[in-house]
Amino acid sequence: MTAPDPVPQIALNDGRSIPQLGFGVWRLQEAETPALVGTALGSGYRSIDTAAAYGNEGGVGRGLRETIVSRAEVFVTTKLWNDAQGYDATRHAFDDSLARLGLDHVDLYLIHWPCPDRGLYLDSWRALIRLQEEGRAASIGVSNFTEDQLERLVNETGVTPALNQIELHPRFQQRSLRAAHVRLGIVTEAWSPLGQAQVLDEPAITRIADRLGRSPAQVVLRWHIENGFVAIPKSATPARMHENIDVFGFSLTQEDHTAIAGLDRADGRIGPDPMTFQ
Repeated sequence: MTAPDPVPQIALNDGRSIPQLGFGVWRLQEAETPALVGTALGSGYRSIDTAAAYGNEGGVGRGLRETIVSRAEVFVTTKLWNDAQGYDATRHAFDDSLARLGLDHVDLYLIHWPCPDRGLYLDSWRALIRLQEEGRAASIGVSNFTEDQLERLVNETGVTPALNQIELHPRFQQRSLRAAHVRLGIVTEAWSPLGQAQVLDEPAITRIADRLGRSPAQVVLRWHIENGFVAIPKSATPARMHENIDVFGFSLTQEDHTAIAGLDRADGRIGPDPMTFQ
């Protein structure tokens, strides 16, 4: 296999940057995670996305320690789970995540879900601000937040999240929320960027893939890249991990983008609704 092109960096509003393509470890078992993280790093990934709720932070940390890649080269993200929201609880949960990872800091710490009925995400955000001030979370952000929730964080604390990680793929394109991100200076990061493989058999995608001699997954990931999103595809198959990062040697046409834009659906959401998920 030839080495993929280097992954571009996306600037964050705090002066730092994040690789535009990362490796997600959602649903990976703890025991298999170290080897897969090692494979990802060997394939050229320099961003690893985990979460307390995934149950594999320890495996991610072990995978980092067992590679020859230096810690300074790898961007590590983890997330606060819903049952640990609140100022003090957030700080304790962060300490637990760091201990499981075996790190002295993370590059990005996110509130995983807003859980509006709990009424605690603002207190959690204040805890993240403090963690950043202490240098233990280099950048801070959120996941699955709505425009109104983002504006509340900014208006009440004066600190804008660096990034909002949201469900985003060709069948669920979230144009209104993405426009709010641009207005507020927040990076858009896509979880389930391939729509959990449900979009890969769309004729519009397969036609583009056939013309370019690329896989449908590569076409969808290229769509994310050209739209300026950060994407974190997950795979437990080394060949697909390598394929997913090999998306910088071709481009989509405007006609391709128009065709993919037409795949957006009102019922395209796969994951939970952030307004009700607890």
